Amino acid sequence: MNFITILRILLLPFSVLYGIIVSIRNLCYDWGILKSTSFDIPIITVGNLSVGGTGKTPQIEYLVRLLQNDLQIAVLSRGYKRKSKGFVLADKNTTVEELGDEPFQYHQKFPKINVAVNGDRVAGVTQLLQLRPTTNVVLLDDAYQHRKIKAGYQILLTAYSDLFYKDFMMPTGNLRELWWGKKRANLIVVTKCPVDLSKEEQRKIIAKINPSKQQKVFFITIGYSSILKGVEEVLLDELQHQKVVLVTGIAKPEPLVAHLKSKGLKFEHLKFSDHHNFTADEIKMIQQKEKEAVILTTEKDYVRLEKDIKKLLYIPIETVFLDNKTIFDKEILAFVKH
Repeated sequence: MNFITILRILLLPFSVLYGIIVSIRNLCYDWGILKSTSFDIPIITVGNLSVGGTGKTPQIEYLVRLLQNDLQIAVLSRGYKRKSKGFVLADKNTTVEELGDEPFQYHQKFPKINVAVNGDRVAGVTQLLQLRPTTNVVLLDDAYQHRKIKAGYQILLTAYSDLFYKDFMMPTGNLRELWWGKKRANLIVVTKCPVDLSKEEQRKIIAKINPSKQQKVFFITIGYSSILKGVEEVLLDELQHQKVVLVTGIAKPEPLVAHLKSKGLKFEHLKFSDHHNFTADEIKMIQQKEKEAVILTTEKDYVRLEKDIKKLLYIPIETVFLDNKTIFDKEILAFVKH
C-alpha cells in the first residue's frame, strides 16, 4: 500500500462530509429551495461526476460537428486556468491565455461557432445571447454540477477505466458528487472504451449503471488519427525511426501512450498535470530537446506550446461509437429541433 493510498484512506471522513454537503445542495435544487435559471433556446450540458479525464473535449467536438451545419452553435466553458477574468467571447485576436486551452481549441477548429468563457454559466449564457442573438444552441462544457443553470439536456460521461459506480467522493476518490447524481442525465456515455469491448461486458456495465427507463447508455472509444498535424502533416509511421519526445499536460495520458506503443513508436515521455501552464524553464527544456527530436503532443497542449516550439506535432483524436451512433445522433437532433 503506497503513501497516496494510505492518505486517501485517512481522508475518508472528509469525503463523507463532502458527500453529505453536496447531496444537501442537490436536494435543495431538486426541491426548488435553490433556483435554477432556464433559457428559451436548447442548452446541452456535457459533464461528469468525477474530476478530469473523461473525454469532455472530444464529446463537445462531436456535438459541434453534428450540429454546426444546420444551427448557430455557441460553446460556453469556464476556461480553466485561463489568465483572464469574467466573460470573454472569442474573436480573431483572442489568445489561449485569455480563453484556456480547450475553449481555444474549439475556437481554432470551428470558425463557424461562437466560443465564450465564464465561471458563472447563467451570466455567460445571458451575455452570449445578448452579443450573439442568432444563437440556436448552447453547449455547456463541464457544467454537470452547475445547477444554477437549467440545461434542457444533459450528457453524463464516465471513463471505462474509472467508472463512477466504482469510485468514491473526493478526496478519498475522484467523485465530485455521489453516484445518484446520474439521475439528472438524459444520456450516459462510457468513454475511452477498448475497441474490442464485448457486448457481454457492455451489458454488465449497463446493469451496474442501472439507468432509468428514460436513460440510454452508449459506449465510445478514442479514435487516433494516423496523420499528425502541426508545423506540417506527417504520417505517424514515419516517426518510428526518429527520436521522439511526447509532451502531455492532460489528466490521463495512458490511452495515448498505449496507442503510440502499439504502433511501435519509441519515445521519451514528459508528463505534466492537466491544463498545465508551461513555465519558461520548461519551455527551454523542450526547446533543447527539439534540437535532436520531434516533439509530439496532444491537441490541447499544442495550442499552448505552438508559439514556442518549432518542430511541434500533435495527434488529432475524435469520438468513435462502438455501436448505436445513429441512435445517439437522433436523440440529440430530436432535442435541438423540437
